[in-house]
Amino acid sequence: MKRRQWLKAAALGTAAPFGTALSTALVPRSAQAAAPLKIGFVYSGPVSGVGWTYQHDLGRKLVEKTYGAKVQTVFVENVPESTDAERVIRQLVADGCKMIFTTSFGFMEPTLKVARDNPDVIFEHATGYKMAKNVGIYQTRFYEGAFLCGMLAGRMSKSNKLGFVASFPIPEVLRNINAFTHGARSVNPQIATKVVWINSWYDPARERDAALALTGQQCDVLYQNTDSPAIVQLAQSKGLYAFGQDSDMSSYGPKAQLTANTVNWGVYYVHKVGQALAGQWKAEDTKWGMKEGMIELPPLNAAVPADAAKQYNERKAEILAGRFFPFAGPVKDQAGAIKVPAGQNISDGELWSMKWYIEGVDGKLPT
Repeated sequence: MKRRQWLKAAALGTAAPFGTALSTALVPRSAQAAAPLKIGFVYSGPVSGVGWTYQHDLGRKLVEKTYGAKVQTVFVENVPESTDAERVIRQLVADGCKMIFTTSFGFMEPTLKVARDNPDVIFEHATGYKMAKNVGIYQTRFYEGAFLCGMLAGRMSKSNKLGFVASFPIPEVLRNINAFTHGARSVNPQIATKVVWINSWYDPARERDAALALTGQQCDVLYQNTDSPAIVQLAQSKGLYAFGQDSDMSSYGPKAQLTANTVNWGVYYVHKVGQALAGQWKAEDTKWGMKEGMIELPPLNAAVPADAAKQYNERKAEILAGRFFPFAGPVKDQAGAIKVPAGQNISDGELWSMKWYIEGVDGKLPT
């Protein structure tokens, strides 16, 4: 399964396609300084102004700002999740990169293959599940933000029907569907969530069509696990509400976006690069969320009523303090079976292998 859809290269002069010279950002250093740590980033999409790749590139820039002349960063954008990814990663090694971040699920096997041949290079792979001595993995607890967005959706919906535009039926996405629905039903038990799958991470036309289909079923608040602002734009045009994903998308729908479930990769990149510079890096399985600063939600839309905002902010504070967990029991699946008993919390193992719909989701899970 590809983690990010391969996007077309940006126009000549603004981005280098994967088959051309690397885009680089060289940090100046004095002649007396030690050679900088050269760090490569592999992106599946273009470095644009919003979305998944954009957030990763903000993280790269934070590494530069934090470590200055101690580092040199390079990136390659628009890399397909195919055998071409291996070639790009090998070229980064050949160009002297001693630390490489591969930022899409579909880069997992190419990363591991190149890592086996280069034990002196540090590799970090986003959203994967396979590790090696020189390969660490990292993921986000997006579901924390999805639960909070659900709370807002449950309060703002007039039809009691929420719409979710989903990419692929994998645990990463199911966690967010379920957390969003669970959050909504925690404040409005009458809520039902309808899901449309588009089998793509980034396809603005299909995202818009899916959102239109949901609005045709009386869904008046929309959420997404896709990357473009098309859904927020549609909500803006129809006078409905929606949520940004990965990035703050309020500029595309200032009246529509209630808030956004955004990711700050920079806190992780600064942390791991710091380990490498200190000679203390080790391969780890990292899952960070709100309390670590990886998941952030921008200020609420002024349309959110004061009591709903208060309820949201109180729950947000509890998540940040580690006093509340979105999948704390009791949790039932779509058929009414207990998945998490009262007084218990779901394990990370169950979270990261989730393959079921929670109570309140309307429809069948694709097989």
